Amino acid sequence: MLSAVEIEAAASDLLAAETSRTQIGLLSLRHPGMTLDDAYAIQTAQIEQKLAAGREIIGWKIGLTSKAMQDALGIDTPDSGVLYDDMLFRTGDTVPAGRFIQPRIEAEIAFVMKAPLEGEVSRDDVLAATDYVCPSIEILDTRILRADPETGKARIITDTVSDNAANAGIVLGAERHDPAAIDLRWAGAIVKKNDEVVATGLGAAVLDDPVTGLVWLARRMGQYGQRIEAGQVVLSGSFIGPVECPPGTEIRADFGSFGRVDIDFA
Repeated sequence: MLSAVEIEAAASDLLAAETSRTQIGLLSLRHPGMTLDDAYAIQTAQIEQKLAAGREIIGWKIGLTSKAMQDALGIDTPDSGVLYDDMLFRTGDTVPAGRFIQPRIEAEIAFVMKAPLEGEVSRDDVLAATDYVCPSIEILDTRILRADPETGKARIITDTVSDNAANAGIVLGAERHDPAAIDLRWAGAIVKKNDEVVATGLGAAVLDDPVTGLVWLARRMGQYGQRIEAGQVVLSGSFIGPVECPPGTEIRADFGSFGRVDIDFA
């Protein structure tokens, strides 16, 4: 278990990396025995510093929801991170040059809440607390190296969770839907990068049902004295693999009758 000093130091290093656009080394190498609880404590320490600096929490993201990604990392659980007000983009926006270090995107279904969720909740509880769902894109970035240059060791789940679950931005589509009126397992997207199809997927890739992700998140947050608040956005998890977005990338995510989301990278 990490000490309070080690947790604060790691949080400060990650925030400095975000500001300077310079990645830090793997925390899992710095602290070989660190646990998921340590990683979430580092994430929480960043929340405190972000709020003190004037940021506002607008929601949460759920990651590592697919079986393939969990197997690749040797875990059996998703992870989660925080969405801040300065992360929000609208469909059709352009991400300024230099805003992120190594941006990637994923296609997801976003839930916008009208009531809080906390602790042990059911699928029906999630649907009752949801105002609407909409198409979205998550922008990923990493303030921690993807692999250690000396050992070749790849980052692991404790690195990712510490780094706010690799979250960097959220792009919301304009369409709004009643989640109880749609089988979200069949909501999906065709994603084009510079006019070429690079990924397709369905909501069923997210724990067999995107609503299940919010059930998991409410329970996980309850363990740490947190809850999903009314008005917040929750990214329920990606149903495609991450798409690299170097400068000049144009992303078009076509969700069919569910809507569409576009984002460009200058």
